[in-house]
Amino acid sequence: MKNMTLENIAAACQGKLVGADIPQAQAVGVTTDSRKAEPGCLFIALRGERTDGHRFIEDVLKNGALGVVCERLPEHPEGPCILVEDCFAALRQIGEFYRQQLDVRLVGITGSVGKTSTKEFVASVLAQKYKVHRTKGNYNNEIGVPLTVLAMPEDTQVAVLEMGINHFGEMHNLSRIARPDICIMTNIGQCHLEYLGSREGILRAKSEIFDFMAEDGTVCVNGDDDLLAGLREVKGKEPLTFGRNPKNRIWAEDVVNKGLFGSEAVIRLGQERLPVRIPLPGEHMVYNALAAAAAGSLLGLSGEEICRGIAAVSATKGRSHVIRLEDWVLIDDCYNANPVSMEAALDLLCLAEGRTVAILGDMFELGEKERQMHGRVGRYAAEKGVDCILAAGSLSCSLCGEAEKYGCREVHHFEDRDSLMEALDGLLFPGDTILVKASHGMGYEKIVEMLCERKV
Repeated sequence: MKNMTLENIAAACQGKLVGADIPQAQAVGVTTDSRKAEPGCLFIALRGERTDGHRFIEDVLKNGALGVVCERLPEHPEGPCILVEDCFAALRQIGEFYRQQLDVRLVGITGSVGKTSTKEFVASVLAQKYKVHRTKGNYNNEIGVPLTVLAMPEDTQVAVLEMGINHFGEMHNLSRIARPDICIMTNIGQCHLEYLGSREGILRAKSEIFDFMAEDGTVCVNGDDDLLAGLREVKGKEPLTFGRNPKNRIWAEDVVNKGLFGSEAVIRLGQERLPVRIPLPGEHMVYNALAAAAAGSLLGLSGEEICRGIAAVSATKGRSHVIRLEDWVLIDDCYNANPVSMEAALDLLCLAEGRTVAILGDMFELGEKERQMHGRVGRYAAEKGVDCILAAGSLSCSLCGEAEKYGCREVHHFEDRDSLMEALDGLLFPGDTILVKASHGMGYEKIVEMLCERKV
């Protein structure tokens, strides 16, 4: 890792270096997981809800770790320690320091819905020309972003980072670490209202991504989103807009929906017309492809490279992932949920032929109107013609009530996920297309796992 000596790391996080015989020794990696602490790496002892990394300091040092960052020294340290007041703050500071050692172009992606899918589209496109490093899994918060940066190989040319928040000030910290050259905002929906208050509050919080954007950086926004369309200038520069409407600088026309097999479209990029195949289902994926085309055009990719990268995208587990099984088709969208993404997932479900089943759960962090928003989703499902709704959780009572009120033929509500799972045998039939979606805390990935293993 470039310039990541113990001495430099201690200076970056304002820590006190203790017991270092060779302060110029350089770390080969950084981890907060003691199980992944390889010889030569730096271990940061974070305190979590279930465990405290300080318990494992002596073990990782005995196993060859270069050193540890900690808030208190072990009784008999077996190697170098960097003593800090706050390991979480130190992780951010070390990530910020390493980012500035690397000559990379960085694309930061935020928004209420579609961040992960957009990241995958952007990374796939840019990989046609550059060596790309991107966020893996759900590493998009104040722990995940610095760890993603610290995992970046020195020969990376472009980094694509997903950046997620739920409080004011968090995106400011992420922007300080990432220092994006291109900022992409997918949309402003109704997630995290409990903490951010309103869509306007969400926009204000997510706009903190601009705080440490490069001076010559570019902002790309979904111009079909009413609030994002109102962004007229960022750091003296007009944002690059993309969307379905021709008023945008990059737009899509001749969109042909292929159902669960994705879609086709023509992307208008200046005077260029790019016929693209979008392999992931749902017309909302067109926006992800447009965002990727915007990033590709800014970083000098040809139209052919952009089209090839879009066509090469594959689904991420838990995010609109269509799984064709022997008895049914499963749409695994269980990673997270808010009203906007719920409605998009129901749109996708209703592209299917045959009986449609929505296995839904509570949506969290929606604030004081949470029950009304659940009810809105239930009404939407009924009006879309979903055949069967199975839902669990206290908030989903409102969803089920509105679904029944607006004419859904079959609605079942369960107290919790496990009760729902026990009842599935008698509620699913061969040929069903089944959507599974809820907030991450509902643990609906267990339902997906069970359905993948089970036959009627």
